[in-house]
This record gives sequence, structure tokens and C-alpha cells, in this order.
Amino acid sequence: MNDIIIGIDLGTTNSEVAVVDGGQTRIIEVDGAKLLPSVVGLADDGALLVGQTARNQYVLYPERTVRSIKRRMGEDTKVAMGPQSYTPQEISALILKRLKQAAEKDLGQAVTKAVITVPAYFSDAQRQATRDAGELAGLEVVRIINEPTAAALAYEVDHAQGKTILVYDLGGGTFDCSVVRIAKDVTEVLASHGNNQLGGDDFDARIVDHLITHLKSQGHDPSDNRTAMARLMRAAETAKITLSDAPFALIQEEYLLEHAGAPVHLSLELAREDYEEMIAPYIAETLEAVHIAVKGAGLTVAGLDEVLLVGGATRTPLVQSRLEEELRMQPRSEVDPDLCVATGAAIQGAVIAGAQVASVLVDVTPYTFGTSAIAELNGEMYPYTYIPLIRKNTPIPVTKSEAFETSYDGQRKIIVNVYQGEDPDALNNTEIGSFNIDGLSDVPAGNILITTFSLDVNGILHVSSREKRTGLEARTTIDNATTRFASDELAAARERLSALIDGYEPDAGAVTDADAAGDADAGVGERREIVAARALVEKAERLLDGANAEDRDDLVDGIEAVKDALARDHGEALDKAVAQLADLIYYLES
Repeated sequence: MNDIIIGIDLGTTNSEVAVVDGGQTRIIEVDGAKLLPSVVGLADDGALLVGQTARNQYVLYPERTVRSIKRRMGEDTKVAMGPQSYTPQEISALILKRLKQAAEKDLGQAVTKAVITVPAYFSDAQRQATRDAGELAGLEVVRIINEPTAAALAYEVDHAQGKTILVYDLGGGTFDCSVVRIAKDVTEVLASHGNNQLGGDDFDARIVDHLITHLKSQGHDPSDNRTAMARLMRAAETAKITLSDAPFALIQEEYLLEHAGAPVHLSLELAREDYEEMIAPYIAETLEAVHIAVKGAGLTVAGLDEVLLVGGATRTPLVQSRLEEELRMQPRSEVDPDLCVATGAAIQGAVIAGAQVASVLVDVTPYTFGTSAIAELNGEMYPYTYIPLIRKNTPIPVTKSEAFETSYDGQRKIIVNVYQGEDPDALNNTEIGSFNIDGLSDVPAGNILITTFSLDVNGILHVSSREKRTGLEARTTIDNATTRFASDELAAARERLSALIDGYEPDAGAVTDADAAGDADAGVGERREIVAARALVEKAERLLDGANAEDRDDLVDGIEAVKDALARDHGEALDKAVAQLADLIYYLES
């Protein structure tokens, strides 16, 4: 019988333990959760607290609670916890001991061996301190491995072919990025860079600052009230998590504090757009570190094969969009970023123990699903710009929402088109459904509608759009959204259709294939040109009512020119007419 070697991610904010059991890798729950807060404390009666209970008391009793001890590993120092002081190794040992106990309870046997992960930038002193902590917890640390190496194992990077990957690790308390070269059985960290004082906790702090500013504007200052601040910190973290999937988060705290004998309540909506503006400087700093690491590895961005996301803070949409913008590739995030390091450590442990490890099974969507909207495409406003909501390789089930706005005053109806594909032009993707939402409020442009995509494990896609101000909603369900013809089925289908088409002659009233195709023979690019021109005409026609006589005449001339060009040809005349009308609209709107 092989030894059981557990894998442990000893994190700054949270820690996890995993095991390979029966060939399958799984995370072991501790106190009913997969994440154990890396916090240790003493209760009123001196009892030891590890995990969530210690975290809950931190703000109220910081003098007898220790958090973020990972930042102190390798230092010749002690930290106070109640009446005594302890080394970082001792505090870390208490966390490791709790993980060990959970594993033993889950497996029903003693556990004595572990693989523990550390950041790639950890020094020898920090690594030795981690090993010492493991021994104090009663564990034989059979291997210390780098977190990016563990992440690569969890993501199952192809070792045989050899790849250069960037591991972007943004956790609750620290950030680091590593360029890793993996080929066959050799994993080499080429370069690392980061900041061990930057993470999701800093994102929370920005939200807390925002809430305090709001409360101060109402004549209330919670800064000196420890209970109120604790509640604001929890509310900020909850809002941050909500904004990973939704465009708005409602922050509500009843009876936050008292002022002049009366209760003070908090109710404030935070938009993702405002939140992302708050944290943009932090994200910019991480991207600077990415380029430093890539340069340190003697590479350019073009030399990277893959980008792997590690750490819970990478769920922030701005992180993924900025990385894609900078590196020109979609980061991989199909493995839970909170758990992938522990998963990789468990895989390494199983390999050392000689156990067989099956592939990590993750249900993901093989396609990107989204809708279309008027937005910038290739430097110009275009009515069918593709807006992805659920990206390919996202674990399912998943629900994502995005906010859209009406484009003109009094807009009472919108059409929600649902597409599958990767092209930035929605018309180049596959339309798999659509629906209308009618009866919108008669209000100025900018009326907010929240569109939600929910994809379940059976490949059924539920799409809804809701007017934020009234709750008016419309929806559709698309069965088997992830099911498409396999190549052999597609070939067979073509043969069946060919047999049907051969010998078929349309009657006099029918529309022939050529007629139905219309401008299809001219190519997708020309179809897009025609659709954009027609949308521009519609927009210009809406501006007629509010235009003065001179501008109205110019608009009418521009509209007629585009319509005439559409009727005659789709070449240079149309390009010129569209450009002139677009310039006129831009002038009038500005």
C-alpha cells in the first residue's frame, strides 16, 4: 500500500489541503469549507482558535490574534498572541496541524507526510522555516515545491511538448508572477517578480474607504468604532466577490452604529465600473511586474505559450481583461484559482508515493457565449460588437451578468441576440437565439438593463435581460448550447442535405438560394458593412426631431446618400456616404 502524502497550500490569507484518493484529486474540507483562513488566535478563556473563528475575532481582539504570518516566515522574530510571543514557524505549525487533523478525520487514518508549496520568490531561509513549521505540526515534509509548479501540475500543462508559461498569482495578501519552463520531467522557474504586500485585501480596503467617505458625507464617522469597521470589512469583501459576476453590488448593513442615540444604517450600491476604477492602480502594478518577469526570463510576451491564473483575486474581471489585453491571449482559469496550488501539491505527493493519478476532471464550457451591443470595434463605433459574458473554458455551472444602456432617448424596446463564438464581430459568430424586451421606461438614453447568462452542467443556457429601474424582464432558454456536430456528423449531414437539394426546383413564388443569400457571396465583411450602414441611418433618423433646420437638412441629405449607395452598390460610394454621415452624427452629438 502506498503512503498517503497530502498536499498543502500554506497561504497568506487562506490555506488548503488536498489528497489523491483512488486516483482522483480532491480538496479536503476543514470545518465544512475548502478554505481555511490562515488566522490563529486565543479565545477569552485562552482556548486556541484556528481558521474562521480566529478570523472573526481579529478586528475586535487584534492583540490576541495573528494573521498573514506567511509574510514573516524566515525572519528571526516573534509575534505576540495574548500573553505569549511565538515564532512565525510556530504560528504556521498551528495552521498546518489543523489541516493535518482534517485530513486524518477525512481519510480515517494517520497522516504523517506532506508536500507543501511556497512562492517561487521564497528564499532558502523562508523555505527552511516552512519545513520547520511542518515538522512542528508532526509532518514529514517530503518536498517543498514552488506554487507556480504546483499550479502547472493542476492545470495539466503538456510536459511532453514543452511549454513556457506565465503563472499570475494574485491572492488575498500577496502577488507574484513567475515565468516557468516545463519540458518532460523538468520544471524550471526562469524568473519571478511580485509584491508580498499586495492582494485582494487591498481591494477590500479601497471599498471600505469608499464606504467611510459615503458615511462621512452623511455626518457619520465609523473609523473609531471597531465593531462597525469589522462589519464594513466583511461587507466590502462580500461586495468584491459579488462584483466578480455581477455589474452591481448592494451593500447593506442594518444598525451599523449609533449616532446621537439613533441607529445608523448603511445602504449603498456599488457599480463594478466604479470598483474597477478604485483598484486600477493595483492591477497596473501587477502588469508591470509581469513585464519585468518576462524580461528577466530573457523573453518577450510572444514567447509565452500559456497564462495560468492562481489566487482568488484573479476572479476580478478587470484582472482577466487587462491580462488578455497585455498578453494577447486568454488566460486559463478552468481550475479553481483558490484551490489549484493545493491540488498540484497533492498530485506531486501522489507521484512521489508511486500512486496513479487520473486527470483532474473539470466540466468547462468549450465555447464563449455573449451578446452584441453598440461599442467600439477596430477604432469605430459598431452596432454588432461582440460582448462575451461566459468565456470558453469557464467551469460550469456558471452565471455571469453585465450591464448595458439604451442608446437613445425614449427607447422602449431592445433585441437581445445570443451568440456563440470568439470573433469580436458578433456577426462572424453563430447566433443561437434571440428575444425582445418591450415596454421599457420612456426615459433618456442610458437606461440600464442587466443581461444575465446562466449555463448549467447539462449545457442548457438561460439568458435574461432586466430593466434595472423597474424589474421588467424577458428571457429565453437555449437547450444543448454546448452541443455541436462532430466532424463526421457534420459530413453526414452535408450529404443528407445535398441529396435533398439536388433535383429540387423552387416554384415561381419561392425565394431561391441565391436570392436568400443576398449579399452573402460578397463575404462577411460586406454584410457587416451593410448592417452598420443601416444602423447608422436609423440613428440619424432618430436625431431628426431634435435638430435645427440647418442640421436637419444635412441629416436628410446624409441619410439619402447612404440609402442611395445601398441601393446602387456596396463599394466606395457607400464607404464615402457612411463616413460623411458618421462625421455629421459625431459633430451633432458632441
